[in-house]
Amino acid sequence: MSSPPDLREAHPIERAVGIDHYVSVADGIGGRLRESPDDFRVRELEAFEPEPMDADRGSYPELVVRVTLRDWDTNDFARRISDALGISRERVSWAGTKDKRAVTTQLFTLREVDPEDLPAIRGAEIEPLGRAGRGLSFGDLAGNAFEIRVADAVNEAPARVADVVRDLRSFAGGAESDEEPVRPDEIPPAIVGVPNYFGQQRFGSRRPVTHVVGLAIARNDPREAVRLYAGNPAETEPDDTRAARDRVDAAFGIGRADETGTDGDESNPAGVEGSVDGTGDGDWNACLDAIPGKLRFERSMVHRLADRDVAPGAPSDHEDWWHALEAVPSNLQRLFVNAAQSFLFNRIVSERLRRGLPFDRPVAGDVVCFADGDAPDELYAPDMDRTQRVDADRVSIVSRHCARGRAFVTAPLVGTETELGGGEPGEIEREVLDAAGIEPADFELPGEFDSSGTRRAVSLRTDLEVTFEDGDPRFAFALPSGSYATVLLREFLKSEPIDL
Repeated sequence: MSSPPDLREAHPIERAVGIDHYVSVADGIGGRLRESPDDFRVRELEAFEPEPMDADRGSYPELVVRVTLRDWDTNDFARRISDALGISRERVSWAGTKDKRAVTTQLFTLREVDPEDLPAIRGAEIEPLGRAGRGLSFGDLAGNAFEIRVADAVNEAPARVADVVRDLRSFAGGAESDEEPVRPDEIPPAIVGVPNYFGQQRFGSRRPVTHVVGLAIARNDPREAVRLYAGNPAETEPDDTRAARDRVDAAFGIGRADETGTDGDESNPAGVEGSVDGTGDGDWNACLDAIPGKLRFERSMVHRLADRDVAPGAPSDHEDWWHALEAVPSNLQRLFVNAAQSFLFNRIVSERLRRGLPFDRPVAGDVVCFADGDAPDELYAPDMDRTQRVDADRVSIVSRHCARGRAFVTAPLVGTETELGGGEPGEIEREVLDAAGIEPADFELPGEFDSSGTRRAVSLRTDLEVTFEDGDPRFAFALPSGSYATVLLREFLKSEPIDL
């Protein structure tokens, strides 16, 4: 077993979602992201080539447009443009959802729309590019290029940024003897790496609860999943929301739930006290009176409980609990399970880091994937359709592939088809699953909750450029689809997750 490294502990809210440490031990620069939308610029890197504008509309019914949005939520813009065009929202497609407080450039497809029909929308620049035979989907997004300014960083920011770059360059496999030293007055472009964590946005910064709902689902306990989502108040919530969730807990027979996501106990990752004992009043109509309209999904769940007059002591896996849980949209149903998988992945990655196992190269028993040969040149992009178990006699040769960006060490996003690793990596995976009371077969679930699983690279690698303008650092880098810019930036800021 490798010697554990000296590690800097993460924020408690991060530890609650499986992010235990920072790679860099250097102090952070503080500061804030998104002081203005112009401070957070995102440009999609697509794997999608439109046909010329004069292509036959019968064969190519989709109009492809490039849209630059300022301070627009992607879903809100889709509704706005569909309303302006007088078409169904279902005729608007895109590859990736972007943050609202940002300037974002991405493709949309508009079915059976002509360029002359395009509306003028405030805060949006819409440029027609061509036509396509199908609408965009998530698989068409290869990655994103970022340009991000950090406002109000500490005066020592240049020196601290240099220290963090040095640490992250080393984590990516760089050797100090082979590269120029990192100086505060001139930080050269560098290949850097960080653990490929699922960022806090995956779980929620104020009330990180989606993963514990998903874990309850995987344990075949939809009753507890409903309770955790509709009840289970967090200290960070408004008073009316907390009161409503307290009322739901009382209906279940629980008098108190601690603040969600603060203690980081992996056996109780939500920090939730108590268990459903069937002694609650089950007065779901009183709960509906207490739940404000803004909690529409919680209301939908509880409404189904009221309709069927479900007793709080009904068996935890009774179909009535599943019926209530399925009141939320299908994408949120999938998100619950995906968040549980993401939490387990984060825990596996954190334990690998704690034990001092490498991220830039495999050890015996690791499963690696190879690079996506079709990805844009800016990206170090893995292809999860091409994986291979690394036996002891192949560690050296696969390590060389990893050093050249041709292969990546992976960990599982656990599902029914997951094959765990061997050696010490497999030991870590099994220990994390055992601690959570989960095994791969548990993800054979009804409807949208079912998941076969996949794998994900454990290291996030990118070419980083850092400049300073009026004392504020600006970071430029590109990441493959599914990775989080804040996972890289947290190493530099070392701020509370809510500031990211």
